Amino acid sequence: MATSKAPITRLKNLRVSSHQIPALDRTPNTSIQKKPLLIYHSAFYPGTSASTMESHLSTVGVVDPQWRYTMYSTSHFHSNTHEVLSIACGKAKVCFGGEDNPKRVEATVEQGDVIVVPAGVSHRLLDDINGDFTMVGSYPRGKQWDMCYGEEGEEEKVKGIKYVEWFERDPVYGREGPTLNV
Repeated sequence: MATSKAPITRLKNLRVSSHQIPALDRTPNTSIQKKPLLIYHSAFYPGTSASTMESHLSTVGVVDPQWRYTMYSTSHFHSNTHEVLSIACGKAKVCFGGEDNPKRVEATVEQGDVIVVPAGVSHRLLDDINGDFTMVGSYPRGKQWDMCYGEEGEEEKVKGIKYVEWFERDPVYGREGPTLNV
């Protein structure tokens, strides 16, 4: 479990949104593993820098921070790993599940939020509200991400989603946390 010196909201005070999103055409979303999209609202304290987020995630030791960037404006998903997105700067409206999916999730996320995106869940940026939206993208230790777009020819990759292991420890909170209660 993270120490009291960690730059994170106490677990008992954390607000979490959990979403199951059905498949749409060739995009599986949460239909294969049944693990929900999770949004940890204000998980990191206001003003926590990207470097501090990366340091905290590395110390917890579940995921490796791999990049800092915005979210692509094209719907995409990863078939070989789950993804942890820590919002380092700004505010944005994002879409999960595909724009044409009547059960899609459109959420406004902001600095300090953390999104746990299960393998197979489509995601894209709809609106960079402040013009400076930046995330720290992290993946389970030893994993590299691929890119899928719900297109023909990705069927074998999609079949592999059922073998992607879920978290044994929470990427933000360690021995406790929302990923362990799904």
